[in-house]
Amino acid sequence: MINLDVRTKLKQGEVIDRLKKFFGKGGLGLEITEEAPQCLSFRGGGGYITATLCSEEDKIRVNLVTQEWEIQVKKFASSLP
Repeated sequence: MINLDVRTKLKQGEVIDRLKKFFGKGGLGLEITEEAPQCLSFRGGGGYITATLCSEEDKIRVNLVTQEWEIQVKKFASSLP
């Protein structure tokens, strides 16, 4: 299990879109179990990923918590500008 914070220049909607493409149907195929304006949760493969977004000045802080998907979450986090 990891808890990772990343800051990005992307807008909140862009981060949500990237999360869905990377972890959802078009990517890893995980099921979205919760979707709110600032929170997105996925489940599948015996684990889960929860992403919480928070505005901080001119950036978005993305908090990623996962179990069983640590490598993929780190890959996603490193892809954010």
